[in-house]
Amino acid sequence: MAGKPAQNSKVVLITGANRGIGLETARQLALRGWRVVAGVRNASAGKQAVAAIAKEHGSASLLELDVSDSKSIHAAAGEFGKLFDRLHVLINNAAIYPDQGINILTIPQRQLTETFQTNTFGPVEVTQAFLPYLRKAKAARVINMSSGYGQIEGLVANVPSYCLSKLALNGVTLMLAQALKEEGIAVNSMSPGWVRTDMGGAAAPRSVEEGADTVVWLAADAPQTLTGKFFRDRKEIPW
Repeated sequence: MAGKPAQNSKVVLITGANRGIGLETARQLALRGWRVVAGVRNASAGKQAVAAIAKEHGSASLLELDVSDSKSIHAAAGEFGKLFDRLHVLINNAAIYPDQGINILTIPQRQLTETFQTNTFGPVEVTQAFLPYLRKAKAARVINMSSGYGQIEGLVANVPSYCLSKLALNGVTLMLAQALKEEGIAVNSMSPGWVRTDMGGAAAPRSVEEGADTVVWLAADAPQTLTGKFFRDRKEIPW
């Protein structure tokens, strides 16, 4: 990770920021003057993302971070602390979608465990590891990238591990919001809708810009009093 932030710029850490909605969120916030820290598992892809943001005169740094690995998470928190003393917004965006060709009747436990490790347990541990920095920032925020598949009414038998992991992530959001409310740290979930990304596929109706709109709003513009909520298109939706 390299570079120093502007003195008054806000700092945002985005996991899985090397592509899709994560990269678009990073780009939009960087162009608003935020100091973006791109938390990525693949350093090569992360360097390309940081370079793309720099070409648009945005400020971004690379932080190697595998959200499925405890050692990587805590090492990344240590590296972050070498350059920044506070974190204004944490966006838990990194996720996997491995459910093709199986359903709830055939999915092996191993796959459930792997999906939960990245999509649910990862955001919990990342939030824990970076909480000291969030506590030092005024009006800090945590945003969990969930999905319509994580809603009770959105559960689908043919997408078992992804649905269940996002349902559990919504539960994590409620618990974190409750635990951090007295400290003034807002915690929310959001659903980007079906977006044209590597995960969403070319047939998806929404652009990556549309998918990133609500997460950027939650990071930069939403009232700090909003916490423990689930959003799509900047509007609260049912769990």
